Amino acid sequence: MKSDIEIAREATPRPITAIAAALGIPEERVEPYGKFIAKVRPDETSAQKGKLILVTAINPTPAGEGKTTVSIGLADALRKIGKKSVLALREPSLGPVFGVKGGAAGGGYSQVIPMEEINLHFTGDLHAVTSANNLLAAMIDNHIQQGNELGIDPRRITFRRCMDMNDRQLRSITCGLGGKANGMPREDGFDITAASEVMAVFCLCRDLRDLRARLGNIIIGHSFSGEPVRAAQLHANGAMAALLQKAIYPNLVQTLEGTPAFVHGGPFANIAHGCNSVIATKTALQYGDYAVTEAGFGADLGAEKFLDIKCRMTGLAPNAVVIVATIRALKYHGGVARADLGGENLDALASGLQNLDRHIKNITENFKVPAVVAINRFVSDTEAEIALITEHCRALGVSVCLSEAWGKGGEGAVSLAQEVVALAETESTLHFTYENNIPLQEKITTLARRIYGAEGVSFDPPAAAALAEINALGDFPVCVAKTQYSFSDDPKLLGAPEGFALRIRNAKLSAGAGFVVAYAGDIITMPGLPKKAAAESIDIDGTNAITGLF
Repeated sequence: MKSDIEIAREATPRPITAIAAALGIPEERVEPYGKFIAKVRPDETSAQKGKLILVTAINPTPAGEGKTTVSIGLADALRKIGKKSVLALREPSLGPVFGVKGGAAGGGYSQVIPMEEINLHFTGDLHAVTSANNLLAAMIDNHIQQGNELGIDPRRITFRRCMDMNDRQLRSITCGLGGKANGMPREDGFDITAASEVMAVFCLCRDLRDLRARLGNIIIGHSFSGEPVRAAQLHANGAMAALLQKAIYPNLVQTLEGTPAFVHGGPFANIAHGCNSVIATKTALQYGDYAVTEAGFGADLGAEKFLDIKCRMTGLAPNAVVIVATIRALKYHGGVARADLGGENLDALASGLQNLDRHIKNITENFKVPAVVAINRFVSDTEAEIALITEHCRALGVSVCLSEAWGKGGEGAVSLAQEVVALAETESTLHFTYENNIPLQEKITTLARRIYGAEGVSFDPPAAAALAEINALGDFPVCVAKTQYSFSDDPKLLGAPEGFALRIRNAKLSAGAGFVVAYAGDIITMPGLPKKAAAESIDIDGTNAITGLF
C-alpha cells in the first residue's frame, strides 16, 4: 500500500497560474510562490455567488475520522458532476505534524498538494503570526523596562508568547532573570501559535484595515489601577499588521485532481475557534459555485464555533453540513478497545451511534441546517456494519452516503456530492445557540446544555470573577476551550454522556478576536509531544526527499 507522500509525488500538478486562470482570478491578483503555490490578493468588491458547504464530524478518536480527506474528496466529486467547486481549508500547524499526525493535507487519493510544503513552512503564514504575536510580547516588557508610562501591572499581564511547536516545558516560565538590564522578573508562558489571539484575529478579519484595528484592540493585561491596557496604547498594532500584510492573502494550491484549494489560517478547534480565515472562505465563495470548508474536531467544537462565532460575525451561513463518521470510531465510542476495532461488532456500533445522534440533532434541530452523514469507509468495515449505520440514519430521517475518497479520490464521493447539491437547494435559516445580548454565564450554560448535553455548569471563582468583569465591557460570543474527545470536559466520557456538570475554571476576553474564551476542565493551550512523536519518523533520504509525512 502506497503512503500519502508517495501518492502525492506521483501526481502531475498543473501550474498554479493555470489553476488561478481557470477560476477566473485576474493575473494581477496572483502572486506565485514557486510553480504550484500562490498568494491571491482578495477582491473586496466582488459578490459571493457560491453555496457554502461545511464539513464536520463526530468526536474524534484514535481510530481517526478523516474530515479533511472527505472535504477534499467532496470538492473533487462536485467537479466530477459538473459543479465549479473550491476548497477552503486550514493550514497545518507544525505541532500536530511533528507530534501525532505526521501530516494534515488529507490522505490517500484525496489530498491537497504539494503536501510537503503545505505541511511544513508553506508560505510562512504561521511564522508571521508567531512573529507578530512575539513582537507585541516584547513591546510589553520593553514598555515596563523603559519606565512603564501606562502603569502596566506585571502581575496582571495576560498576553503570552507563542511558538508553532508542541513544547510542554514552555507552558509556564519565569522570565526577566539576570539583573535589571534583562528586564523585570515575572511569570509568563507560551501558547501554541494556533491558540494565540493573533491567529484568531488573522482568521476573523475582513481586510488589512480591519486586521490592524483588531490587533490594536487586543487586551494585553491591566494597569495598577485595574484598567485594561490594549496593544494600540503600546503603538504595537501598526508594526504587527506590517508583519502580516502579505500573510493575510489566501494561499492557493490544488488537489491531486486539480480542484482549487485556498489553504489559509490554522486555529485549533479545541483551544481556539477552529476555522480557516474569513478572507479565504469569502474568496472561495466569489470564485466557486460551491465552497467546501471544514471546521476542526467534532461538531460540538469546530462546527459550533463556525456557526455561533464565525457566521454570527460575518453573515455567512452554510447551505448544508456534512457530518463525517467512521464505523471504527463509532465502535470506539461504543466501548471497543483500539486494538479490536478491525473486527465486526454490531452491538458496540449500535451503542456508539448515540455520539453521532447528538451531533445530528445539534446541527439539524439546534442550528436548523440540513445535514448528511458521510461514512468514511475503511477496508475493515463490513457490509453488516455499513447497513446498520445506514438504516439507523434513514430511520432518523437523515441522509447518509458512503465516502470512499481515500481510496478512489473524487470518484469515491460522487454520491455524497449529489446529496450535498440536493440539500443545498433546500431552504434553511441558520439559528444560533444563544442570543448575544445575555450574560456570559447564561451563554455558556445554554451552550453546555443544548450542545454538550450537560446538566449544568460550575464556575470556579477565577472564572466567575473574569466573566463578571467582561460582562461590563460588552456583548461577546463564547469560544469554549475543552477536550475534543468528549461532549463533556472529561476525555474519558465517550459516547453521549448525560448528567454531568461542565466545569469552567477561568475565562479571558480576546477583544481583538471579538469573543470570550472559557477554559473548561483541564484543557491546556500548549500541547506536549507524545511518547513516540511523529518527528521520530520524519527524515530526509539519500535523494534529499522528505520521508515520514504519512
